[in-house]
Amino acid sequence: MVIRNLCIILVIISLSAYSSLSQAPPPPANSTCNDVFVSYTYNRGRPVPPFDTTDQAYRFESTLTVLNNGRDELKSWRVYVGFRYRERLSSVTNAVLADGTPLPAFVGNGTEFVGFPETDLKTAIDTAGDYTQMEVRVELVGTQFGVGDPGIPMPNNLTLVNDGYTCPAATTKGNEMYLCCTRNNVSSRPDNNLEDNFLPRQDGDVIIMYDVTKTYDDHYWAQVNISNHNPLGRLDNWKLSWEWMRKEFIYAMKGAYPSVIDTGDCIYGQQGQHYQGTDFSQALSCEKLPTIIDLPPSSENDTNLGLFPLCCRNGTILSPTMDPSKSFSVFQMEVFKMPPDLNKTLLIPPQNWKISGTFNSDFECRPPRRVSPSQFPDANGLPSKRSAVASWQVVCNITHFKHQSPKCCVSFSAFYNDSVVPCSTCACGCSTNPSQTCSSNETALLLKYSTLLLPSENRTKEALEWARIKRRTVPNPLPCGDNCGVSINWHVLSDYRGGWTARISLFNWDDNVFADWFAAVQLDKVTPGFEKFYSFNGSVLPESNNTLFMQGLPHLNYLLAERDGDNPRKDPRVPGMQQSVISFTKKNIPGINVAGGDGFPTKVIFNGEECALPAIRPNSGHKTNAAPFAFVIVLALLFIH
Repeated sequence: MVIRNLCIILVIISLSAYSSLSQAPPPPANSTCNDVFVSYTYNRGRPVPPFDTTDQAYRFESTLTVLNNGRDELKSWRVYVGFRYRERLSSVTNAVLADGTPLPAFVGNGTEFVGFPETDLKTAIDTAGDYTQMEVRVELVGTQFGVGDPGIPMPNNLTLVNDGYTCPAATTKGNEMYLCCTRNNVSSRPDNNLEDNFLPRQDGDVIIMYDVTKTYDDHYWAQVNISNHNPLGRLDNWKLSWEWMRKEFIYAMKGAYPSVIDTGDCIYGQQGQHYQGTDFSQALSCEKLPTIIDLPPSSENDTNLGLFPLCCRNGTILSPTMDPSKSFSVFQMEVFKMPPDLNKTLLIPPQNWKISGTFNSDFECRPPRRVSPSQFPDANGLPSKRSAVASWQVVCNITHFKHQSPKCCVSFSAFYNDSVVPCSTCACGCSTNPSQTCSSNETALLLKYSTLLLPSENRTKEALEWARIKRRTVPNPLPCGDNCGVSINWHVLSDYRGGWTARISLFNWDDNVFADWFAAVQLDKVTPGFEKFYSFNGSVLPESNNTLFMQGLPHLNYLLAERDGDNPRKDPRVPGMQQSVISFTKKNIPGINVAGGDGFPTKVIFNGEECALPAIRPNSGHKTNAAPFAFVIVLALLFIH
C-alpha cells in the first residue's frame, strides 16, 4: 500500500513538472535577433484634466528600446515611431527629436528619435555583452487623445531609419511592438581605417559644420561654417539657432553676434555659482536657445568681433552657381561648459539646429552627426593642414509645407495675343482683412500690357475697362490680387522658322532692394536651343539640360525697391525693374511648338523661391504686334528715368 501511494505521488509530481515546463514563458523576442532589435512598449496611462466625454486627453508612459545584437557598431541611431493619436510629447530621456523640435512637441503624425547625449550603440563582441553600451532605453511621457482603458494607444509603425539596414513590418502583441532590422552587405565590410570610426558626410541644401578647434577642461573654441550647396538656393539675413543641452554659454565670438545679448541666466543660475570669479558683463549669451546673426561689412575690421575671414556679409549666402566664394559664412565662438562635463575630451555639440532668412524657404535640419575631423589651411601659411579636435555635420534641406504661400508670381504674354495672363488670384496668399470685398476663388482678369506697370491695388479700373473692350463677363465680387512682392512677366516676343525670342521682366513691388538677385527658368524642351541673354548674365545651369540661370550684369545686379511716381499725388508707385531679351534657335530640336506651350516655362525661381505660375497660357486667337512694342517703349522710358 505504501509503495502504491508513493508511485501515485511520483506520477503526480512528474505530471506537475511536465505541466510547468509546458507552460514556461517563451524566450524574449530580442533573443532571436542577431542584429538591431527595436521595440516600443506602452507601460501605463490615465485620463488628465480637463475631463471631456467627447475628446478626452490621456497621459501615456512608454519605453522605446534599441538593442544592438549585431557585429557592427550602430552609429547615430535613428528610430521612427508612427504616433497617430494626436500625441504631444512632454518628456524624453536619452534621445531628442530628429527634426529639432523642442519639447513639448506635437508628434501625432509620427516622429524620429535620435540618441542624445550617447548616439552610438556598441556591439556585444566589443563590450563583452555590456548592455549599458549595447542598448538604449528611451522613456517617453506625453498626452494622447481618445484611447482610454482598456484600449492601448499603440503606434501604427515602428522602424530603424539608419542607412544600410532593412527592417520588416513590426509585430504587435498586446502592449508591445517590436522588429529585428538586419544590416545590408554584411559580407563586404571594408578594411578598418580612420573613416570607419566616423559616419560619412552627407549632402544637403545647406551644410553646417561644427568644428571644435581648441579644447580645455572647462571651455572650448568652435568654428561654425554655413555653406550653401543648392545651385538655386540662397540665404538673406540668415539667422542661426540651436539648443544648448548641458547648460553651456557663449562667452566670446568672432565673425557673428547673438541677436540678443543676455547673461542674466548665468548670473542668477548655476553658471554664476560655478564661475564665481567670472566677469559676466563680458560674456555674450546665456540663452538656452540663442539666435546668431551675421555682422555687417562695416564690422569686418572690428578688433573685437571682426578680423575673421569669410565673415561680415550682412547675412547673405549666395548660390554656388552665382559666386562660389560667397556661398558660405564662417564664425567662431568660445563656449564654456558646466559640471560634470569639465574634461577637455568631453565635447557635446548643441542640438535642435534651425536656420532661416528673409525671402527664403524654410529649412529642416537633421541632428548633428559626428564625422571625421575637418582640416584647415595652416594659419602660418605653411603648406600643411591643421585638423579640428572634433567635427559634427548638420544637414539642412529646404522644406515646403502646405500652409506656405509663394513669395513671387509669374504672368504670361505673347506677341500673338494682346492680353496678358496675369498672376493667379491670391498667388502669394490672400489678405486676412475681413473688410476686403473680393473673391479668392475667381480667376484673375486678363490685362493689357501697360497694366503690368501698375500696383495690383491700382489695376481694377484698367482691368474692368479691358474686360469691357473685349466683351468679357466680370464676376461680382472681383477676384483678389496676387499679393506678391515680386512678379515676373514671361513674354514670347517672336517665333520664326529658324528660332524664336522671349523677354523676361522682373518687377519688385516690395520696399526692399534685392542686391545680387538671380532667377532661373525651366523650359522642358527648348533649353538646348538657348543662344544668349542680351541684358543679363545667363547660361544653362550646369548639370541640367532644361534650366536657364540668370543674374544682373556686374555693378547692375540690383532689383530696386518700389518708389513713388513722378507726381506722388496722382501717379501710382513704380516698381523696381530689370528685363532682358533671350534668343533661341530651333536647329537640331525637331517638333518645337512655341505657341503651343514649349515657349513658356514650367518652373520659375527667384532668389531661391519657386514662383506661382498661371494656370493657362495665352492662346493665338488675337494676333497683334503693336501692344508688345508699346510696352517695350514704356519700359525703356521708365529705365531711362
